[in-house]
Amino acid sequence: MGSKIIVFANEKGGTGKSTLAMHVIVALLRQGKKVASFDLDPHQGTLSHYLSNRESFSKHMGLPLPSPKHTCWSDDIASIYTIKGQVEKASADSDYIVIDTPGAKSDLAQQAMIMADTLVTPLNDSLVDLDVLATVDTNLIKIKGPSHFAQTVWSTRQQRMLERKPPMNWVVVRNRLLYTKSKNSQMMSVLLNALSRRIHFNLVGGISDRVIYRELFPKGLTMMDLKENGLNLPSSVSAGTAKQEVLTLLESL
Repeated sequence: MGSKIIVFANEKGGTGKSTLAMHVIVALLRQGKKVASFDLDPHQGTLSHYLSNRESFSKHMGLPLPSPKHTCWSDDIASIYTIKGQVEKASADSDYIVIDTPGAKSDLAQQAMIMADTLVTPLNDSLVDLDVLATVDTNLIKIKGPSHFAQTVWSTRQQRMLERKPPMNWVVVRNRLLYTKSKNSQMMSVLLNALSRRIHFNLVGGISDRVIYRELFPKGLTMMDLKENGLNLPSSVSAGTAKQEVLTLLESL
């Protein structure tokens, strides 16, 4: 396959996979790339709803906004096609394929991860969320061992090796960072840096927690749309910083 495949996955819901996937999609489109996207969580369907909101807002405003060729996976599609087959088909006319997976363990998500050139795992900046990657001794601030999702990624890497695929780039991005430093944030930094060396992932600085992300969803907009002519979007130092955080993530992919 000629296109680069980016998969957003975490076996815990509510970590911001769909929002970050949408921002990466639009950033790539605005760089002139051809992008196909897949939503493998039809029950929640956050990425599909985000793109539907974008289409509706675009028509309402009479303003063409770049969007990917999108597929929301369903039982009807699965009864005819395999995800691998559909991704291979989309690859023929795409520079990038971005896949959003359910916030739970699933065979479909693991199939997507095996195809990933880059796996992106957003992680809320909390010891509760860190539990999907590692078991932690909080008294000693020490990693005791990899947890269930890290083991899933290890299995995926082994499968890729058996299929003679190149190594997968695993990126863990700290999401919803608070503006103020806290004991929890400092502990997360220590633990994630230690864990990145142990189970081999690239740790990205992070995405700050900003209200604007929740305000943009109903219109299907992203930080990448801030300078679009005809849009009345906030332009501030904070918004500019948020956009740069997404671009920093994009550089790591």
